[in-house]
Amino acid sequence: MNLALQRKIDRYVGVPLCRLLSLWPRRAQPLPEQPQALLVILLSEMGSLVLALPMFRHLRERYPQARLYALVFEKNREMLELLEVVAPGDVLTLRDTSALAFARDSLRLVGRLRRLKLAAVLDCELFARVSSLLARLSGAPLHAGFHPHTQEGLYRGGFINRPVLYNPYLHMSRQYLSLAAVLESDSRPRGKRVLSDALPEVPCKPFPAPEVDAFFRRLQGDHPTLHGRRLVLIYPAGGILPIRAWPQGYYLELCRALIGDGLAVGIIGLRSDREQAQHLVTQCASPQCVDLTGYTRSIRELLLLLQRTALLVTNDGGPGQFIALTAVPSIVLFGPETPLLYGPLSPNTHCFFTRMSCSPCLTAYNHRNSPCDGDNRCLQEIAPGEVLAKARELLAARAP
Repeated sequence: MNLALQRKIDRYVGVPLCRLLSLWPRRAQPLPEQPQALLVILLSEMGSLVLALPMFRHLRERYPQARLYALVFEKNREMLELLEVVAPGDVLTLRDTSALAFARDSLRLVGRLRRLKLAAVLDCELFARVSSLLARLSGAPLHAGFHPHTQEGLYRGGFINRPVLYNPYLHMSRQYLSLAAVLESDSRPRGKRVLSDALPEVPCKPFPAPEVDAFFRRLQGDHPTLHGRRLVLIYPAGGILPIRAWPQGYYLELCRALIGDGLAVGIIGLRSDREQAQHLVTQCASPQCVDLTGYTRSIRELLLLLQRTALLVTNDGGPGQFIALTAVPSIVLFGPETPLLYGPLSPNTHCFFTRMSCSPCLTAYNHRNSPCDGDNRCLQEIAPGEVLAKARELLAARAP
């Protein structure tokens, strides 16, 4: 199901249903001292699951006796299971492959949610109304979700009885933690708390050395030109939002310079990104530049690949968030979105972001539907020379 269709369904079906269910709001009840079951709904991109990791850990520590469930899109299940914050049997999923599959799964899910006897639902979505509807229909007496309060936009129903103020100036990892805090908050707006200067930390994901060794033996067997060289990974695709991509010509300039420094370059991405990767490989005209799009068959294999990578250079997207699970340095290029909200939770990441009058233009208030005509000047203003200089600095600081 493409993004345009999702937006139409959300607007023309989601809004009327939210207004209808708002006629029957549920009065909030105090959270039990020992809640037996909690649900987190986070349907958006995989990278958001990494940003929500501190919230999951907080819930585990604050309510150790509670059974913690999570609802995600089926394609994001693997990422959640890798984070090991929810038992595999407690991961609930929806398919977004088509509108029909999504509707069928949603109808089946409502009955299952009601049988779980949930004490509370934490709805982490900013943009979609379906999550708010599912939280309302779950039967949970407490429904924590983002709410506009005195702001315009973000209408997701008048039945959220633990409303959290969406703050466009606050990093998303902290906003997710506010959802957890609001369950026991009596302030107005709920969830008022003093924040530390440092962002929450994400622990590195350990992998068995034999598994890493086996993966790299396979990689070097398939791409022998990588052997004996430090590897830099490049993710040039924009994913479902192409406007987030740094210009391809800039990536080409960067790749040629890195190869000239004696490094190997691997272009990563999905199979659907292969045409773009092949263009870069062809233009580089070097055996030290290889196409690795589709090479990793799972998120776990991508994380294995990152274990012995010298550097990752990526657009804002999934890989830029996954890198927080490793000790690998990275460069993340922002433009239509801002690192103030979505910067990776990694001390080894450098974010490039050019302050422009129109940036960031992808927000909760426009459902990530940018008014830009595709001329993403915010990214074009980030010069390849700047990125190359930072890449060399990070590589020099990290021992081979």
